[in-house]
Amino acid sequence: MTGPTLDEIRGWPATVDPATGGTAFGISRSHSYELIRRGEFPAKVLKVGGKNRVVTASILAALGAGDTT
Repeated sequence: MTGPTLDEIRGWPATVDPATGGTAFGISRSHSYELIRRGEFPAKVLKVGGKNRVVTASILAALGAGDTT
């Protein structure tokens, strides 16, 4: 299994669920939630309505692809 390409990630909505965000880093769903719990997820995580959302722009920035145009 391979992760999403940068072009695919650029097509994601502004925020994604932690399982989807984790795929960009090759992180499993359970490990994504563990990293969020510890405050160590490699991208910005927002708490929205009691749920965690990962900011897509911060995923791209963490992957060195911060120019999203």
